[in-house]
Amino acid sequence: MRKINFIAAILILIVTQNTYAQYYTTAKTPQRIIINLTETPAISMAVTWRTVDEINKPEVQIAEATNWTEFEKNTRSIYPQSKKFITDKKFEVFQHSAIMDGLKPNTLYVYRVGGDSAWSEWNQFRTAQDITAPFKFIFLGDIQNSLKQHCSRVLREAYKTAPDAAFWLLPGDITDAPLDDQYDELFYAGGFIFGSTPSILTADNHDNEYLREDGSIVTDNKGRKIKSNVPSTMFLEHFTLPENGMPEYKETSYYVDYQGVRMIVINTSKTKKLNEQVPWIEKLLANNPNKWTVVSFHHPFYSAGRDRDEQDTRNAFLPVFDKYNVDLVLTGHDHAYSRSYKLRDGTKVPWNKKGTVYVVSVSGPKMYAANSNYNNIMEKTGGNTQLFQVISVDRGKLIYESYTPTGSLYDSFRLSK
Repeated sequence: MRKINFIAAILILIVTQNTYAQYYTTAKTPQRIIINLTETPAISMAVTWRTVDEINKPEVQIAEATNWTEFEKNTRSIYPQSKKFITDKKFEVFQHSAIMDGLKPNTLYVYRVGGDSAWSEWNQFRTAQDITAPFKFIFLGDIQNSLKQHCSRVLREAYKTAPDAAFWLLPGDITDAPLDDQYDELFYAGGFIFGSTPSILTADNHDNEYLREDGSIVTDNKGRKIKSNVPSTMFLEHFTLPENGMPEYKETSYYVDYQGVRMIVINTSKTKKLNEQVPWIEKLLANNPNKWTVVSFHHPFYSAGRDRDEQDTRNAFLPVFDKYNVDLVLTGHDHAYSRSYKLRDGTKVPWNKKGTVYVVSVSGPKMYAANSNYNNIMEKTGGNTQLFQVISVDRGKLIYESYTPTGSLYDSFRLSK
């Protein structure tokens, strides 16, 4: 009898565990949920997610947040665009993308995504104010490598340091290659943060498709390969980004006006076509109603790591940045740290004069030896240190702080105008 009871208990445990596992790992359960800023952040928010199985009627449910669960009585449904996607391992999955629009400025919303009785948890986010108002954002340099093992703590320390950040900014090299396993690590590292704090980002060399010499796409990242100038389908399907830039640079060059700051994101992959973006950038800078201007792209003007020099990027954009007094430029690519003095035409100027501060930072563990070519215009340089930056804007002042994963302040400066 004891033996029978023991076997019965084991069977019950197995059935219970299988039921539990099926409930939480159904192929229709939403995965890789991320929200992104739109070009109208006070009244809309973008959301993207994945399911393994096709959903008959995928849906976003959204409502104004309350202190209890009564918001569930007032949800509104938004129906996404859904698309079958074949991963590099030839798995069939489904990507879903929606714009949560018709929102109120400076309002806390709850939302969930799903369908066919398989739903995410309720996440929440706050829309931007539609006026100039204080806020902060987090800037991460290249995360790229060892995303699960060595980037998770950086993202989490950044979130702990600035839990009220309005958004995250990532200027390219989100992963080392556009492979599904690496995106799995990316979303493991980002976790619930990606679903509750929006991001803006751009694709660059490691986010682009890999090609064989005959032009066909390499999907396994093995063998001889060439990085193309084309953003990978993997990147484009995982994020829903503004499309107010040049058509050729869809979702990789765009701008967002956020509470008194114009954020401009530029795609610097196509080095032979950089000048094509200059008229678009100049128009944004010449007709800018915001007090502050922050520009972000991947390849820096003044390289921080090893023997690099991005002369093409500098020649294309420096004159227009100087002409319209861009305040801050945030870049990556070099896997080292450098932060300039205030510069004009590549020359140091006093802090109380018009000029631009240029930053190169790295958040992942991949590091290059420091480049000393520009030490005369750099106030702070460093290497072999993972970093994240918290940038606070409050009307006439901008405060920049760079931190290590252990929470130590690494660098800082203040701009006033």
